[in-house]
Amino acid sequence: MADSRFFKRKGPFSVQEIAELTGAELVNAPDPSRRFDDVSPLQNADASILSFFDNRKYLDAFVSSSAGGCFARPEFVDRAPADMVLFTTSDPYRAYAKAATAYYPFDAANGVVSPHAIVADTAMIGKGVQIDAGAVIGENCEIGDGVIISSNAVIGEGVVIGAGSRIGAGATISHCLIGNLCLIYPGARIGQDGFGFAMGAQGHLKVPQLGRVVIGNDVEVGANSTIDRGAGPDTVIGNGCRIDNLVQIGHNVELGMGCVIVSQVGISGSTKLGNFVVAAGQAGITGHLEIGDGAKIAAQSGVMKNIGAGETVGGSPAVPVMEYHKQTVALSRLIRKKK
Repeated sequence: MADSRFFKRKGPFSVQEIAELTGAELVNAPDPSRRFDDVSPLQNADASILSFFDNRKYLDAFVSSSAGGCFARPEFVDRAPADMVLFTTSDPYRAYAKAATAYYPFDAANGVVSPHAIVADTAMIGKGVQIDAGAVIGENCEIGDGVIISSNAVIGEGVVIGAGSRIGAGATISHCLIGNLCLIYPGARIGQDGFGFAMGAQGHLKVPQLGRVVIGNDVEVGANSTIDRGAGPDTVIGNGCRIDNLVQIGHNVELGMGCVIVSQVGISGSTKLGNFVVAAGQAGITGHLEIGDGAKIAAQSGVMKNIGAGETVGGSPAVPVMEYHKQTVALSRLIRKKK
């Protein structure tokens, strides 16, 4: 069970309430009014707990689990313990996410502006906004209803933050328009100068970065990630993107909607990613490229040319995934031969 010092639990919720919330079908549920107190992984669950089974590698844990209820795919009904209530669905993990959020909802803004925050007189602050101690809100900012600005975050002049968004402790945001329901994690840096210079033997001359960062709705930006503002065009992050911790996004980059950018990825300036692109950990993408819709980039890949829609690539330099696997096999054989 989650540590009550850090997490506040709601509930309990009945079998019927959980089914209605998640859209799952009930199997082996003779008492729809039965209640579950909490959520937990299969291995730690007892009869009062709701869990999920989504990965076949945990089949043994599912078969032997003491969980009272579980989200699972229909094809595993016959493998469940006899007394387990089943919530069947094609996507157990997503259903579990909905249920877990009911038990542990995100904190709502408390509407309190700390006397130890600094808020410019010209800033427009919406209804129910929470601004914690040490936060700084610059001139002419627009902060939407229900926003949370955590301690020591700095919101620069003219920044716009949409309703329901949350800004983590110590984040700094400038030259930026942020949509609704965004989650900016602690220490993120958004809107600072792009890395632009006129290079030459007489010295590298700074080029003013005159664009913005424009972030859509329902976007997450991980802890200590950086998104540079555009040099003239804007840097754009589409609706629903998920950006992990320690990611670097250069000036003028454009992400379509629903992109997933995993930790330590670097995307160089003016590269455009389509919708629902996935870049796995530590991938590096050079500048001025186009990555098509639905493309997938394997971990630690070095992308040096355009990628078509739906392609999967790996390696450095990145090549189509089948070619990458062939290279890996050939290299392994060569190493074994030398040994």
